[in-house]
Amino acid sequence: MAAVTTIASRRFDTALLVLRSVVGAIFIAHGAQKLFQFGLPGVIDGFAKSGIPYPEVVGPLVTYLELIGGVALILGFLTRLVAFGFACDMIGAIMFVHLKNGLFLPNGFEFDLMMFAASFALILTGAGGMSLDAMFSRRRLIIEETPRYAVPATPHYVA
Repeated sequence: MAAVTTIASRRFDTALLVLRSVVGAIFIAHGAQKLFQFGLPGVIDGFAKSGIPYPEVVGPLVTYLELIGGVALILGFLTRLVAFGFACDMIGAIMFVHLKNGLFLPNGFEFDLMMFAASFALILTGAGGMSLDAMFSRRRLIIEETPRYAVPATPHYVA
């Protein structure tokens, strides 16, 4: 039974690695496009025209979230936190930009909805075993399980 669990666990971890890598790469591409093609002034202007509140704050925040968060997601670092940021990003994109255009592309919200769903799945599952999150978690467990000093046994008295 343990062999089946190990195989299933490896497949699950591999699936999460693939999901994180694809979602992270897509967000990196969109963050890079915002930063290097449109520039922060262009992003701020576009966010303002779309009616997004506080575009001078939200524009750079989303740009760097997508760029840096995409790298973190691929590495599996702070996965749930980054995925939560991406889910919020996609809700904003749906509500402020794409909802009025309906579901279907090129201007609809189907892509944003799929990216939201992928991000939400990563919030629920975490990064999986092939990630920095898992590596740090295993290291923390090892450190916590290592006794730092001997604890004397407490005698138990029966009355």
